[in-house]
Amino acid sequence: MRLVHLADLHLGFRQYHRLTPTGINQREADVAHAFRRAIDRVIALAPDIVVIAGDIFHTVRPMNPAIIDAFTQFARLTTELPNAIVVMVAGNHDRPRATETGCILKLFQKLGIHVVVDEPKRLQFPGHDLSILAVPDITGPRPDLSPDPTARHNVLVMHGEVEGVLPHGGDRAAMEIPRSALSASRWSYIALGHYHVHQRIEKNAYYSGSLEYTSTDPWGELDQEAQLRLPGKGFIEWDLERSEHTFHHIPASRALVSLDSIAARGMSAAEIDIAVRAACDDCEGGIEEKIVRLVVRDVPRHIVRELDSRALRELKRRAMHFQLDTRRPDAMRPSGIGASGGRRPTLVETVTAYLQKRPLDDELDRAALVQLGLEYLKQADDVDAASAAAPRE
Repeated sequence: MRLVHLADLHLGFRQYHRLTPTGINQREADVAHAFRRAIDRVIALAPDIVVIAGDIFHTVRPMNPAIIDAFTQFARLTTELPNAIVVMVAGNHDRPRATETGCILKLFQKLGIHVVVDEPKRLQFPGHDLSILAVPDITGPRPDLSPDPTARHNVLVMHGEVEGVLPHGGDRAAMEIPRSALSASRWSYIALGHYHVHQRIEKNAYYSGSLEYTSTDPWGELDQEAQLRLPGKGFIEWDLERSEHTFHHIPASRALVSLDSIAARGMSAAEIDIAVRAACDDCEGGIEEKIVRLVVRDVPRHIVRELDSRALRELKRRAMHFQLDTRRPDAMRPSGIGASGGRRPTLVETVTAYLQKRPLDDELDRAALVQLGLEYLKQADDVDAASAAAPRE
């Protein structure tokens, strides 16, 4: 008996200001395309069980095109695999803060999908000698994570943070679970959602990772994937009989490229202009239609103001998105008396930490607020750099 585990689809995710010819945000279309290719692969595998461990949509109130496309693809899945068990739990992006808002995921119950939103639920499938404990992202006391002793196969599907796994900062789930509380040896498989990088927690417990780069720190995800020697995004296939894990890579709809950083200490603006141009020229396959970041370290603000704004505009025109991440020399200066290996947090880190802790009204989506804040910060930096680089009369 085979199981497929997906998570963190983030359908409806929008970023940057580029549109498709039909008027859809280009990144929203990229995410939808990755999801459709994942559904193609799942149908081809024809598993007995499909579990989706939360964050199906990027926002509590997704736009109509995202809802329609999601319904179409899940309908295709249940039609092509009529005998498969499909279970979906709500993630922190799916669950409304106010109970009267309702959750769009319940729409998928019309397709025969088992949708768990408000509280943990144990689903029994006697014909498969299978019990699935479905745990959405919830606030309050930690739920009882005990398998069913009468079932041969016990699967835990949960959206939340396993303590000590997620990097510092970023989008936090409501529920944090100590690793010991999982009691992994008691389960046939544990399917986790919330962390966007594919990672093994125990020999039978995994984060599948997302299907696209939709977090507030995609560059951090790239670094983590490189450290783990992952090919990128995808989903998991797990054989319940053999306890065998297979990662199915789904190539990203659009290349995300972090170019080799430039150490600019002592360089003039003209020298940095040349180095930026050379870094982009050396990008394999060019930067056209890619999401590109280039970090320039140790560059004072007055030098940033002297960079060639026309050349930078041309790079931004060629790429889907081009981010010149200039970092001042004092960004990494040790702080505090007797600091050892410490550093002053960057402005992005400071803003992210503040927005993660700031009290919010119940109906507001914290993750969306953080992303919007970082977008505004980036736009402000772009405007400041462009105005500073404009020719003076």
